[in-house]
Amino acid sequence: MRKLPPLRALQVFEAAARQAHFSRAADELCITQSAVSHQVRVLEDYFGEPLFDRRGRKLQLTAKGQELFIELERIFNELSDLNLKIGNTPNQQLCLAVYSSFAVKWLVPRLADFRRQYPSVKIRLEMLTQDPDLRTSTADIFIASKLNQRGYWQQLLHKERLIPVCSPSLYPKWREINLANFQQQALLIVDEGPLGLDWHKWSSAHQIRLNNEQQHIFSHIVMAIEAAIAGQGIALAPDFMVAGDITTGRLVAVNLPDVHTGFEFCFLCKQRRLSEPAIAAFAAWLKSQA
Repeated sequence: MRKLPPLRALQVFEAAARQAHFSRAADELCITQSAVSHQVRVLEDYFGEPLFDRRGRKLQLTAKGQELFIELERIFNELSDLNLKIGNTPNQQLCLAVYSSFAVKWLVPRLADFRRQYPSVKIRLEMLTQDPDLRTSTADIFIASKLNQRGYWQQLLHKERLIPVCSPSLYPKWREINLANFQQQALLIVDEGPLGLDWHKWSSAHQIRLNNEQQHIFSHIVMAIEAAIAGQGIALAPDFMVAGDITTGRLVAVNLPDVHTGFEFCFLCKQRRLSEPAIAAFAAWLKSQA
């Protein structure tokens, strides 16, 4: 006869350890926070070991707690996979968490091709404004920065490169915008918060002083691109975001140096789920597009 710990307490502990938060675990399991605390105490009493190191508001696993969590996460993942296999119900509905700018300017225009090739797979988009917390996110797959998270597989999609662009309407006036007349153009600057102003980084990278009298600042790159299309000045834009606008003639690439930001867009999913047909299909399609 097997001697097993309290199974409900194991489930609650795994959720609390994964979420690193009792209240979030309670929300996930649809129970109260006090019920989570109670089940964790039941498990700690059973093992005779503290599983969490409670210091103020911080919740950290002890060495024994970490050891237990790693094994439980593996076991519950395998149970989830077994449930799908025995029930013969492969997941055909995927939630993709992706940066809004990447989605609007690169992914969404291409999704029709994926739907044509894989009509049974349904993709729901969840917009990101910052790197996701993979421990707590409910998304199935991600397009985010390179994270190197344990248990996750990632595939490089694109190394971000900023190129100067403007409306074709500025070219007839100047014939060609280059370093000789660059200072006479209005700059459409994006304030990237802690990262600073994009044109200032460009200036530093190429040792070119910005003496442009007209400088218009925007809080988001999409607004700067639209201002460039409207002929209001020169914007620095990720090449993947303006490729379509350049092809259709709404923008032209200016004869000025580009700059690599060091940011890498990657596709991520849990390693164990890469073999799922829907995720494998989306990963292969993304690779072909990128």
